[in-house]
Amino acid sequence: MQNLLELTADALADWFAGRGLPGYRAAQLRRWLFQKRADRFDQMTDLPKALRDDLAAEFRIWTTRVARHRASRDGTEKLLLELADGQRVECVLLRDGPEKGDKSHLPRSGPEGASHKWDLSPFSGPRRSRRTVCLSTQVGCAMGCAFCASGLDGLVRNLTPGEIIEQLLRLARLLPDDERLSHVVVMGMGEPLANLDGLLVALATATDPDGLGISARRITISTVGLPAALDRLAEHDCPYHLAVSLHAPDDALRNRLVPAGRKIGIAAILAAADRYFQATGRRVTFEYVLLSGINDRPRHARKLAALLAGRSALVNLIPYNPVPGLPYQTPAPEDTARFVELLQSAGITVKTRYRKGDRIDAACGQLRRAP
Repeated sequence: MQNLLELTADALADWFAGRGLPGYRAAQLRRWLFQKRADRFDQMTDLPKALRDDLAAEFRIWTTRVARHRASRDGTEKLLLELADGQRVECVLLRDGPEKGDKSHLPRSGPEGASHKWDLSPFSGPRRSRRTVCLSTQVGCAMGCAFCASGLDGLVRNLTPGEIIEQLLRLARLLPDDERLSHVVVMGMGEPLANLDGLLVALATATDPDGLGISARRITISTVGLPAALDRLAEHDCPYHLAVSLHAPDDALRNRLVPAGRKIGIAAILAAADRYFQATGRRVTFEYVLLSGINDRPRHARKLAALLAGRSALVNLIPYNPVPGLPYQTPAPEDTARFVELLQSAGITVKTRYRKGDRIDAACGQLRRAP
């Protein structure tokens, strides 16, 4: 049977046209899938029964199985999905605020007088009511970032567009009927730009008014920085936010932390990010995971400020989220505050991302093919 979610809007329209059915039937089906959250064809009551039977005979809606569902008191939920071939990926639903009475989300206090701008969400912009999904694009990851759980077992394969879309639908079904997904961050397992073709097809469904109807300006793609793929993304002229995972202010340190970048270098990544900004007008975010004693010293902050000087950029600082078996530590709050202060004093716009979902290993860098 065919996976229905692999069909683009045009391909689905062609299927209906080939059977002499009007185009509005395809639109009805997509509304049931993406807006009414139907998971069976017999629920689609405004479609003729014979059509529902034909659809059920030829297509399946779900190809994944929820192997594990975990929820945190801060409102974060994580799904471990088993794919049709037995491989597994994780994806996350983030709510904009904690549940009533839970204060665990509040940032720990820094030194007196320290200026801290904490961002509880994995993207920039003013806080508002948000229901954000964090999507994976690959089973595992080949980038080998030293502090990240997602690449510990290497890369198995790219996810198909349908498998990416299915994450969206699985997570949307965790919301009550009166809530909708508002934002997408492609920051889960895998390097998104290494699966750019599949990702763009999935995001077209996410942004389609007859799909999930999420604004393209509320979608952020996070990458370690693959210049050729960045240029391809810019050519598509989609107003997605771009987040480049920098993590170090010089090549020597970055090559230790992000070994996939050894043949590229920071200069080439920044040049590609500049071209993306010039082509789209969208300010680029530079993500920087703070590792205690590794890249969080004042000298690193000063070098980072000099590196980004003159750019319309946002630095998103991410205090390290511990991963069992890895030797890194979260920096002390006063060290994070000092790093922020040095960047801001150099005129760099900074936000600090405070962890959400860490109690269920759903925070940045903690996703993996869990058993």
